[in-house]
Amino acid sequence: MALTREQMAQRVARELRDGYYVNLGIGIPTLVANYIPDGIEVMLQSENGLLGMGPFPTESEIDADLINAGKQTVTARKGASIFSSVESFAMIRGGHVDLTVLGAFEVDVHGNIASWMVPGKLVKGMGGAMDLVAGADNIIVTMTHAGKAGDSKLLPECSLPLTGAGCIKRVLTDLAYLEIENGAFILKERAPGVSVDEIVGKTAGKLIVPDEVPEMRF
Repeated sequence: MALTREQMAQRVARELRDGYYVNLGIGIPTLVANYIPDGIEVMLQSENGLLGMGPFPTESEIDADLINAGKQTVTARKGASIFSSVESFAMIRGGHVDLTVLGAFEVDVHGNIASWMVPGKLVKGMGGAMDLVAGADNIIVTMTHAGKAGDSKLLPECSLPLTGAGCIKRVLTDLAYLEIENGAFILKERAPGVSVDEIVGKTAGKLIVPDEVPEMRF
């Protein structure tokens, strides 16, 4: 069975390390804030100017003035700092974020990512995505493995306008966790109940399948 959005966020959260500064993109990545593993301290950074973002608020905690980059209300943990987007992007461009988690429309075997534009559809612009992929060495993309029509999003080459080139090394989809090396996706884990054959059938780009592919554990 394919992972839910919450399970995808849980799996990504397992990649967090103590002391990390982490930027969470819009969509599924924002849910990671709810699944920080016990025993580690991370500082979540929002590109609109918040360092120390907490989990989503309960109804009694909602503050309409405290939002993330996707304009969702959030909480601020003890010790949080609020500043301008200028300072926020100086942090991002300066390489001071240890891990970035982004959504995407497509990723290819060369580590290219397309995440901001679908031709023929109205978009507001790229936002901070280009800065995030240019300023980070450690990026995880999280997205569905295929579109609603079953078309793969893991491709030999991206067909949509790129956000960044050669910058993605890890992808977590609703079916699998994969790494990108030497022009191929390498299957590392599969979602519980999902067969290797299903993943192979929905991956258009070159895919390397080890002899043993463990199921993710939750």
